[in-house]
Amino acid sequence: MLSSIAKPFAALALAAALISIVLAALGASPLGVFAALGEGAFGSWYACADTIVKSTPLVFTGLAVSLAFSGALWNIGADGQLTIGAIAAGAIGPHLGNFPHAIAIAIILAAGALGGAVWGAVAGWLRARRDVNEVISTIMLNFVAVQALSWVVHGPLMEPSRAYPTSSPIARAAQLEFYFAPSRINLGMILAVALAAACYLLLFRTGAGFELRAMGRNRRAATFFAVRIPALTLWVMALSGALAGLGGAVQISAISHRLYEKLSPGWGFEAIAVALVARLNPVGIIPAAILFGALDNGSQAMQRTQGVSPELVQVIQGLVILIILAFDTPAWSGLRQNIFGAPHDAAAVPPLAEMPDA
Repeated sequence: MLSSIAKPFAALALAAALISIVLAALGASPLGVFAALGEGAFGSWYACADTIVKSTPLVFTGLAVSLAFSGALWNIGADGQLTIGAIAAGAIGPHLGNFPHAIAIAIILAAGALGGAVWGAVAGWLRARRDVNEVISTIMLNFVAVQALSWVVHGPLMEPSRAYPTSSPIARAAQLEFYFAPSRINLGMILAVALAAACYLLLFRTGAGFELRAMGRNRRAATFFAVRIPALTLWVMALSGALAGLGGAVQISAISHRLYEKLSPGWGFEAIAVALVARLNPVGIIPAAILFGALDNGSQAMQRTQGVSPELVQVIQGLVILIILAFDTPAWSGLRQNIFGAPHDAAAVPPLAEMPDA
């Protein structure tokens, strides 16, 4: 039986095989296409650095999604929460010039986390107090966040010359420094890894994490065992939003240094795929995010050298998700048993009809 670790790799290999067949049928070289994809993602030091840069917001939003999904709270709003976090960071960033560097960094990151937490808590409150489906509320809040970003860069936060729809740059003190310049490696990536470890400990080493997973498995049973579902729903959605908002603050502090329209290319939505590939394991979010970041980063090189549309990367991502989901279906289990036989531990549990009466 495929383990939870092996399933993503098997899905990726199967997706690559299917794409290879299509490429060969179209007259393209599958080896050339995948070689160009790998070269663009990992072919040099700068390519590796850019892959990590593209992966970092996916780690933050992937953690936000996985934490909520673990409690069966379908947070589809990580993109909006990241955007609100970025707005908060972009709004306060230009005013931090008189603060010491460490304090300015702490303030701008805290502002982003707080903005995302408030946005996530809105959906959490609606779910806990008004039983509003969080899928609907978080999707709608995404649109509100996008329009809020458009409004602030055309209005109150627009740069002083009023020539471009961007905000003023944040103060130098509030900028996360680059390391190994001119690459864009920064401390935000280390923060993302540390938060992944912290989320893992929260989920699997604390009572609150156990209650969250219990709520995700069976909400009625969790209620029977005195888990306070409304309060848990509210704080989990707030924490999920804080993680996504922190990702937006890191993007402002380390990469863009200012707000502009369409700041996020869809990180919050891609994070759903990242979380599913990682099987909702916070530690698994890191390699899953790097995988998707590598696909995004390598797609441009693939287009330049092979003339293949970068949209092929989205097809690969979609196939990986579909194949992973297929691995969990009864049809796959039946096929696996027909090919490999029943698992060894299956014989130890007799069928229900053969079990003695209690």
